[in-house]
Amino acid sequence: MRRDQLAHVLRAAATITKDNDILVIGSNAILGSFDEDDLPAETTLSIEVDIAFFDDPDEIKSDLVDGNIGEDSMFHATYGVYGQGVGLTTAVLPDGWRARLVVFEPTAAAPSRALCLEAHDLVVSKLVAGREKDYTFALALLRSGLVLGELLCARAETLPAIPAVRRRVLAWVQPNAIRDPTDPA
Repeated sequence: MRRDQLAHVLRAAATITKDNDILVIGSNAILGSFDEDDLPAETTLSIEVDIAFFDDPDEIKSDLVDGNIGEDSMFHATYGVYGQGVGLTTAVLPDGWRARLVVFEPTAAAPSRALCLEAHDLVVSKLVAGREKDYTFALALLRSGLVLGELLCARAETLPAIPAVRRRVLAWVQPNAIRDPTDPA
């Protein structure tokens, strides 16, 4: 995905829900911190934008996103990208994540006032999810030097997750963080 595509999805979501305050929590939140040209290819493969709303306790706005611009919608068929409405609790995040949110406010995204997860918080949440695509995403960012292993470890230590999940995340980060980012292995 590109930043202009993210902006389009956010603009549509804000218009549909009449709520401009949007949180991007999936992998495309990385576009809040970096331009797609600065990112490894493995980090921009997703065509879905995971969108949550700060004021959506019953997830009605998330359902509106799914129904109007979600997977297999006319929006998806027309533009090749889509929005996925999710709840605020979809991602397990390190303590303090709200204070580190990154503003994504290009003119093309108006009227949305989107906030994206900060890169390290995003990677930690992906490692909690622990799917193969999440490990590929995390490793690409580590190897490129766009996220730092030491900071990932520090954030993982503050996870409100069960201890076994925290240990699993740390066990993955520690050996991967010490690799030489220029080593293709």
